[in-house]
Amino acid sequence: MPATKITSPDHPALAELCQALADHAQEVDRTGNWPAQQLQLCAEYGVFEWFLDPAWGGQAWDQESVVRGYLALSGACLTTTFIITQYTGACRRIANSENQDLKERLLPDLAQGKLFATVGISHLTTSRRHLSTPVLRAERKEGGFLLDGFSPWVTGAAYADSVMIGATLMDGDQATDEQLLVALPTNLSGVSAPEPAQLVGVSASATGELRLDQVFVEDQWLLAGPTENIMSKGASSPGGYETSTLALGLADAAINFLATEAAKRADLGAPLAALRQEHDDVSKTLFAVVHGTPDCSTETLRQQANSLALRSAQAALAAAKGTGYVLGHPAGRWCREALFFLVWSCPQPVLSANLCELAGITE
Repeated sequence: MPATKITSPDHPALAELCQALADHAQEVDRTGNWPAQQLQLCAEYGVFEWFLDPAWGGQAWDQESVVRGYLALSGACLTTTFIITQYTGACRRIANSENQDLKERLLPDLAQGKLFATVGISHLTTSRRHLSTPVLRAERKEGGFLLDGFSPWVTGAAYADSVMIGATLMDGDQATDEQLLVALPTNLSGVSAPEPAQLVGVSASATGELRLDQVFVEDQWLLAGPTENIMSKGASSPGGYETSTLALGLADAAINFLATEAAKRADLGAPLAALRQEHDDVSKTLFAVVHGTPDCSTETLRQQANSLALRSAQAALAAAKGTGYVLGHPAGRWCREALFFLVWSCPQPVLSANLCELAGITE
């Protein structure tokens, strides 16, 4: 029987989907296998339609609804939800492109989950930027660009049909200030995805290098550029409230576990109440940011969400006692997954604030 399409964050089928994802989250974590079944289930429930315009077969959810959907999904299975953020990041860049032919070619199938797209942009934002030579370089050629190098962190690179990838334009041996974005078909000659490293958490996301060995990409695949600071143009930038949303979803799952344990143990009541109140407060801050009426920066929100995810996961582990420290228990998985937010698109101000908190430094 076909799954019911989820048309709002209040739709009862969302809880049904989340339960199905949660039932398999431990298996995904244990095996490290790409969650193809979970992603297919999301496609059947219409999750990929949330982010795209009806012109492309989407539902065009507003930002509050998307955040509420992400909160539910990330509390069920962070790995699957993280993969979806990379998928939708690629979709947004394609949808915001002026390349109409490319949008018509890709977006309808992306909305239905018939194609898988992901992003390779960390080297333009937070990773490997200290190097004197860009790790992924583009040279202008007649009819397109020649790309050479690698993108260090690409989620699902080996499973992608298309990668929204960025490169720095070169002038001979010298890097220019201009960058470009292309919707890279992964079947082009010279594109390869080595076996990704085993991560502490979300390892099943198959996040690792994508290598480009003198890959010629025709102009028809160009999304934007060449231009300076390309990641600041046309779509939300990395390090925004999306990552905070997933951290809060993880924290909520851990707090809900603590609530279950607190029903049997009175000593957990005070910690549970404090964490739940903090979650409510940070969630209000998140939605204020979403609505454009923030009382703090996205960096402060991210620091608060990171901190809450780390502490809530550890509280769940402490409540589970020795059982939680055995592989296969969700509390141990949440602790490892919470560490992910210290490194995923983590701007330097957020990292510094988290380090100060861990070191007990207060201003």
